[in-house]
Amino acid sequence: MEQEKKEQTQKVQAQVEEVVSQSVAAVEEANEPEKKSKKKNSEQPTARAEVKEQRTIARKRDKALLAALFVFTIVVAGIAALGMLLIQPPKDITQGQADCEQVRVSGKLPGRVVRFYVKEGDYVHKGDTLVSISSKTVDAALYKAQSAQRVAASTAQKVEKGTREEIKSGANSMVEQAKAAQEIAHKTYQRIENLYKEGVMTEQKRDEAKAAYDAATAAVAAAQSQARLAHNGAQQEDKAASQGMEDVARATVMEVQSLLEDQILVAPCDGEVSEIFPHEGELVALGTPIMTISKIQDMWVAFSVREEMLSKLPMDTVLTVTIPALDNKEAKMKVYYIHDMGSYAVWNATKAYGQYDSKTFTVKMRPMDHIEGFRPGMSVLLPE
Repeated sequence: MEQEKKEQTQKVQAQVEEVVSQSVAAVEEANEPEKKSKKKNSEQPTARAEVKEQRTIARKRDKALLAALFVFTIVVAGIAALGMLLIQPPKDITQGQADCEQVRVSGKLPGRVVRFYVKEGDYVHKGDTLVSISSKTVDAALYKAQSAQRVAASTAQKVEKGTREEIKSGANSMVEQAKAAQEIAHKTYQRIENLYKEGVMTEQKRDEAKAAYDAATAAVAAAQSQARLAHNGAQQEDKAASQGMEDVARATVMEVQSLLEDQILVAPCDGEVSEIFPHEGELVALGTPIMTISKIQDMWVAFSVREEMLSKLPMDTVLTVTIPALDNKEAKMKVYYIHDMGSYAVWNATKAYGQYDSKTFTVKMRPMDHIEGFRPGMSVLLPE
């Protein structure tokens, strides 16, 4: 097609050159009588004949110029008509762009980047070590939490174990002592009571002995209560509270340890390290993206097409597309996603021509087979 256009253009140029040469020849032919007239005028002294000859020469020259101009106009019009016939509107090209899923790697630990174990362009597998981050603040928080856990555990153990044996033994001794005092007070009261009945002892003495005996009996009851308290230990509520405090301290330790787990970040999936954001030695905050991993093993191509083209791209259609970056390599791809872009910015207003507003849709296609060298960002062309 291009060769035919070149040949036709060369033919037109040859015709133009021929017309121009003919015009130049006509002008020279018109000037020839003028030269002859000058020679003749030198021989004819008559003024009237000279004027007449000049008029004739001028008329011939004008006719020749008009004829050349007419021929030139015809040729230009022909060239313009031929150009309009040869020039064709450019063909519509539907172009898409390859893309893939990207995963951003970030951690919960705020700290300083110590070392990167990968670089941009490396292919990593799930679980590979990517970067190490250090935080002295979190290390101190872990030590503090572990110390609080030890204190809570000791307190809970103490409450669960109950009263010490020495305290229990002392409580038992107090009971025996109170019983001995009660027995002496009881015997004293009995003697005084007998003497009071015989009329030897006064009623005041008997009442004092009775009060001493009652006090000794109350002391025995109090000592027995303290002994039971020592033997029974803490209440169930106290034991539950101490156990709860230990659980809280243990949870705090687990929370800090979960942060420290992100000291070493590993790859969450297979893919290629497409971009690394910070540098070694820089501080990163909580949740700051460290790097991006592209899943180049799962690629797709997104096209933005007008809705009048959707009839050629139904769901599950398999088409042969062209990849210019791979030396116009052809590959088979399958349509798996169709969705409107949902924005007025992608509408094509055609109501001024008595038609309708054409909406733009996103059509995604996935390669049927692996394409060697196919990368995100490459252009892909649909067949015409």
